[in-house]
Amino acid sequence: MRKNLVPIIVVGILFAALGVYFGYRNLEPDTPQTNAVTSLFNLSMPTVDGNAEPLSKWKNKTLLVNFWATWCAPCVDEMPELSALQTANAGTNLQIIGIGIDSASNIAQFAKKHQITYPLYTAGVTGTELSRQFGNQAGGLPYTVLIDSDGKVKKTYLGRLNIKEVEADLKVQ
Repeated sequence: MRKNLVPIIVVGILFAALGVYFGYRNLEPDTPQTNAVTSLFNLSMPTVDGNAEPLSKWKNKTLLVNFWATWCAPCVDEMPELSALQTANAGTNLQIIGIGIDSASNIAQFAKKHQITYPLYTAGVTGTELSRQFGNQAGGLPYTVLIDSDGKVKKTYLGRLNIKEVEADLKVQ
């Protein structure tokens, strides 16, 4: 009887430890950035043509979210590089989206004038609040967030992007 008791105790301790581990994992609070990703995917925003699209359509993609405005010179300066990055990664799991902190009419006029190869959304003031949820407490622009295909924030960038840095960060994915 003692021979059978030792393996039963070992197995019992193992299952107890696993129970504690998984119980603790489920009780860990979400990080603010995890909540921001959830907020992002729960939103619908108008595109430049005025049609609202659910941002949940970008779930399971590596997502580069660029907060910008038409009046922000560094924002406008980095957009051709972002367009080139999107074009170079066509057919991959990378998707770039621009969330404009501006009026719908300004964004639509901008889109007509410039060849942007990724979707542009109009967020207005809502975009500022969303960028703050991602850690942009100062509300500065441009502000870019790299989200992996599992919905985890990998990196944030404040100010004009160094596209080589972004490309290197994407290779780490």
